[in-house]
Amino acid sequence: MNRETLTVAFTTLLLVILSNTNAQITTDDETFTKADSLRGGLRPARNNFDILAYDLKVMIEPEKQFISGSNKINFKTKDLAQRMQLDLFKNMNIDSIIYKDQELTYERKHNAFFFDFPRSLEKGTKDSLRVYYSGKPQLAKNPPWDGGLVFDEDRKGRPHIGVAVQGTGASLWFPNKDHLKDEPEQVKISIIAPKEFKAVANGRKVGEMLVDNNFRKTTWQVTYPINNYNITFYLGHFAHFTGQYKDLELSYYPLDVNLPKAKKQFQQVQPMMQCFEEKFGFYPFKEDSYKLVESPYLGMEHQSAIAYGNAYRNGYRGVDISGTGIGSDFDFIIIHESAHEWFGNAISAQDIADLWIHEAFATYAEAVYVECQKGEQKAVEYLNGIRRNIRNDAPIIGQYGVNNEGSPDMYFKGANFLHTLRTVLNDDESWWRLIKGFATDHRYKTITTVDVIDYFQSYFDTDVQPIFDQYLRHEDLPVLLLKKENDRLEMKWQTDIDNFEMPIDVQTEQEMKRYHLEDHWQQINNYSSVDQLKKNIDQTNMYFEIEVLD
Repeated sequence: MNRETLTVAFTTLLLVILSNTNAQITTDDETFTKADSLRGGLRPARNNFDILAYDLKVMIEPEKQFISGSNKINFKTKDLAQRMQLDLFKNMNIDSIIYKDQELTYERKHNAFFFDFPRSLEKGTKDSLRVYYSGKPQLAKNPPWDGGLVFDEDRKGRPHIGVAVQGTGASLWFPNKDHLKDEPEQVKISIIAPKEFKAVANGRKVGEMLVDNNFRKTTWQVTYPINNYNITFYLGHFAHFTGQYKDLELSYYPLDVNLPKAKKQFQQVQPMMQCFEEKFGFYPFKEDSYKLVESPYLGMEHQSAIAYGNAYRNGYRGVDISGTGIGSDFDFIIIHESAHEWFGNAISAQDIADLWIHEAFATYAEAVYVECQKGEQKAVEYLNGIRRNIRNDAPIIGQYGVNNEGSPDMYFKGANFLHTLRTVLNDDESWWRLIKGFATDHRYKTITTVDVIDYFQSYFDTDVQPIFDQYLRHEDLPVLLLKKENDRLEMKWQTDIDNFEMPIDVQTEQEMKRYHLEDHWQQINNYSSVDQLKKNIDQTNMYFEIEVLD
């Protein structure tokens, strides 16, 4: 492919990526509905209980694109509770809610439903109920960005089916408490499907049996906390082969027609595991194994069952998103989506407004993988390359309590923000200790941006809150103002944040010199002109803009 063709292909691909995420961007005049509040908020009827476990049983009828089944919901009350809110998309039928052999009445509001127990449940009560449901779930028009079930075909014309619902919500296809803050501690997933299919889901397979002449039930068990959008299934004509990384089982489910390609492409998992274990700690879901499953869409970080649909090509659909050539040396989907096992799955945001915790760290992990394979210089080159995808037109953090994601800049800008913090810290030994400690100390927890800042602050001597706020809560980058006045060269930061302080590095003839700058003018010596000063400022390892004042 020549350079012109590659440029056109990448530009087209980038427009697709950004157009699919654009609907999630927060703007000043954006309004939210009651349905948004019901989905994103935590009112008493939703917040007075913790989910302990799901026992999900689903029959899938591909020809009808119809599903039916039930979810047994085990919970523990956090306070005196009588009323409960759960979630299921309004196009799906609630057939019944059974509590202690009694059918409960309910009312529906948008994609939520409410019901009362026969009596109030005391604080600390462990109990359960089962919701039976059925219907034709929403189909994804453009997965994985547009949520829903995906009914596709392999190249032999056989059905290939999956589901991807990040952002849209798992309540699209099964009843649950659809909020990121509350994760079930374990989940059993039983998929009943035509017997010619293999059914793969999260966790480990614990059972398989024919239910009649036409259908087979396959049961999978998840033994770790899992967020709702990660609960998934795949149906297809899969081959299966395994590998091993130390004592971790690596399990692969490509479509049978793609087995030779998979055996070659999935070899990238071994060096990735070695790198991520070194930098982020051991793989978080060892008991559930690590799986790559070929999906009828590009990819998704489904816990212990990563969706893979990158057509066995390196890059992102065969294109290097950094434009440096480095991104063509690895399979983007394998590396990025697997990184979510540490950042997004083992650690999850409590509100989707903080989704940057998932995506910035997973995107940064791409550069970490490059550094493991090719060294720091190439990693920095890759990070600089992906800057071309940054918009800087909306905040990275969305609106809380209304199921609202922030800007797509959470990916590429978020990764460059993390590398900026690494440069500010200016101590690589401490940096890798910070990153690994953050990943391991918050494992199996849901967290907030405040939690991230508090943890990072313990490694820095200066206040990092203003730096986090500028990069995450405002669309504009910090701007370094330069001027020459009365033969004095001066510079300072211009930001949206008070008391913003961040160092810069300037190359001199002998060394790289560090200046600790704030929002007031500071004189700079050893440079004869503003242009000379500007070209010696390091913008490679820190992401900010420079403006020269007349």
